[in-house]
Amino acid sequence: MLGHSTSPRRLTTALTVLGLLTTGAVVQASTAAPAVAATPHRVLFDNAHAETAGNADWIVSTSQPDPTGEDASPSAETDWTGALSSWGVALQRTGDYALDTLPSGSSLTYGGSSATDLSKFDTLVLPEPNTLFSATEKTAIMNFVKNGGGLFMISDHTGADRNNDGEDAVEILNDLMTNNSVDSDDPFGLSIDSLSISSGYPTAIGDGTDPVLHGSFGTVTKSLIASGTTATLKPSDNSAVKGLLYRSGYSGNTGAFFATSTYGSGRIAFWGDSSPIDDGTGQSGNTLYDGWNDTGATNAALALNATEWLSS
Repeated sequence: MLGHSTSPRRLTTALTVLGLLTTGAVVQASTAAPAVAATPHRVLFDNAHAETAGNADWIVSTSQPDPTGEDASPSAETDWTGALSSWGVALQRTGDYALDTLPSGSSLTYGGSSATDLSKFDTLVLPEPNTLFSATEKTAIMNFVKNGGGLFMISDHTGADRNNDGEDAVEILNDLMTNNSVDSDDPFGLSIDSLSISSGYPTAIGDGTDPVLHGSFGTVTKSLIASGTTATLKPSDNSAVKGLLYRSGYSGNTGAFFATSTYGSGRIAFWGDSSPIDDGTGQSGNTLYDGWNDTGATNAALALNATEWLSS
């Protein structure tokens, strides 16, 4: 299994980690000495659960499963087509990540032989799923995390049913956590709130040692709500759960807009809105919002640092 038991090497000299803006310009994010993976961290982005329904375009590239089929060495986010291309290109350019997409019509598996089986990845990104996971898929996801995988759950506001099947991301992700065959007893220590918060800039907690808030890709200060939700934390169920950014006026166990936790040997991250990962570009016909480069927030650093933490 890649990543779950591989310890990254460290350079003895300082390097500069680079991120990308949607313009394609390179920006300096940190001058720390980042880990250089002996084997690239493998990240699987889900596109098998209606992630492109309606105006959504939550893919890193139209080339699937391998985004490098669109451009093997992207220099700008526009080299890959999708509203998550800024995220994907920024990871690709570090040389430390290998990205794939689970295409539409596929299913999540764990312990199988397919090229997109979760046993071959370090992190699974669920960018606002819009169809329920099957019982088999939920078992696969939970066992993947329990055995050392990273899970990135990105929700949206309640009622954001983009494919009109009666289920939105809030319900789908809560169903994953509470209705699975592995552990349905609040395994991650959080539940996603049925809310539709129209706007705001959730603020990071004051923790200078947290690797998600202070990672190789920069320091996180604020994020963005452009119709989203929050989570209620339950440390009595899982003491590892931790709120990192909070809606204005909230703290502690309520109003957590971004949270992390652990389960078994794995790690979990939750984000309450899909707008922060949207880079404003995508396939023709979609109405998109550029939250990735919102000047009032540090969404790019948050997404990239969290991916780094989940994959380590």
